[in-house]
Amino acid sequence: MSKMPLRPPLADEVVAKLQDAVAHGRWKVGDRIPAEPELIAEMGVSRGTLREAIKALARTGVFEVRRGDGTYVRATSEISGTAQRVYREHADQDVLQVRFALDTQSARLAAKAADAQVVQRLRILLGQRAEAWKAQDFQAWAQADWQFHLEVASASGVPLMHEIYESFGDVFHGTKMVQRLADGFDGCLHAGHEALVDAIEAGDPEAAAKSVVENLDYCMSWMP
Repeated sequence: MSKMPLRPPLADEVVAKLQDAVAHGRWKVGDRIPAEPELIAEMGVSRGTLREAIKALARTGVFEVRRGDGTYVRATSEISGTAQRVYREHADQDVLQVRFALDTQSARLAAKAADAQVVQRLRILLGQRAEAWKAQDFQAWAQADWQFHLEVASASGVPLMHEIYESFGDVFHGTKMVQRLADGFDGCLHAGHEALVDAIEAGDPEAAAKSVVENLDYCMSWMP
């Protein structure tokens, strides 16, 4: 008589459901997830089971539990949450060195794989980025810049490349990029952005990589 397969613990099932909700954009990074009573009713589980699942995701960095306030989304996946915690333990220069490797390869691959639609999306993001910088809207500038680099990583055609890049989250546009606040820093540097899109559109991998290196060298020069 064959044995029935063991069902995973209920808390693991709740973890999977919560992860799926984050991955599919139901709750975005920075959002507060629904209160316990709503999630308990929706998932049909006990308060203890729900809390166990939330604690598990908090340990991986996906959630942040703020006592007396609620639970917030900190990352889109376990790899992203864990990576962000690790990156914060390293020096700014070390994190930026990782970008040299990641960004240049993303740029090369994007120049080989990107189509006209990708190029158009990149130019739209650069337009938003320039407008935000001109208006001194730092938050909007950072968001447009971050989305631009994520789009390039996605255009590489390698899903893992995008996932690893996304794992940096606000590390790239948070404490690790404080140099942009310094007087004289150029938030709309042509290299690594407009020049990069031109190289991607032309299908020139080496020009794309060169543009990225010039941009990151500039950022590195502003590191304290």
